[in-house]
Amino acid sequence: MSNTGKGLVCLFSVFDGYVSSNAVFLLSYFETTVKEIYMIREVLAGKIHRATVTQAALDYVGSITVDTELLEAAGILEYQKVDIVNVNNGERFQTYTISGEAGSGVICLNGAAARCACPGDTVIIMAYGQLSDEEVKTHKPSVVFVDEKNAIVRVTNYEKHGLLADMK
Repeated sequence: MSNTGKGLVCLFSVFDGYVSSNAVFLLSYFETTVKEIYMIREVLAGKIHRATVTQAALDYVGSITVDTELLEAAGILEYQKVDIVNVNNGERFQTYTISGEAGSGVICLNGAAARCACPGDTVIIMAYGQLSDEEVKTHKPSVVFVDEKNAIVRVTNYEKHGLLADMK
C-alpha cells in the first residue's frame, strides 16, 4: 500500500503543474508496481445453484430478492451485483441482490429482471470478487445447493476442474 500512496501523491503533483525528477521517478515506479504486483482478477466468489424462482414482480424497482439464509451461505452481500442464468431458457442477466425473509425460500425477480424468468424456472445466482493473482491460488468459491423449495441441502466449495470439496 505504501507504493500506492507515493504514486498517488506524485499524480497530484503532476496535475497541479509541479513536476520534479523525483516525482517522475515515483510515478514510473508506481505504474510498474501496479502492473506487476496489483493485478486484480474477477473470479467467482459464491453461487446459489439451481434455485427455483418463486415470484416475478415487474412493477418493483429492479433487483432480485433472495432468502437471507441463502445469501449468507453463499457469501453474497445485500446490494452486491450478481449474474443470473436461467436454466430453462439460457438467458443470462445482471442485477443486484436484496435480502429477503430468512427461511422463506424467496427468489423474486424484480423490475425488468422479472421479464427474464418466470415463477418455477430454475436459476443459478453467481457473485464475483476481485482478488490478486496470489489470492486466486487459494480461493475456493462457496456453492450452495438447494432443493425445489430453495431450502439449503448442501454448502461446499469448488476445487480444481469443477470438483466439489465434498466429492473427493
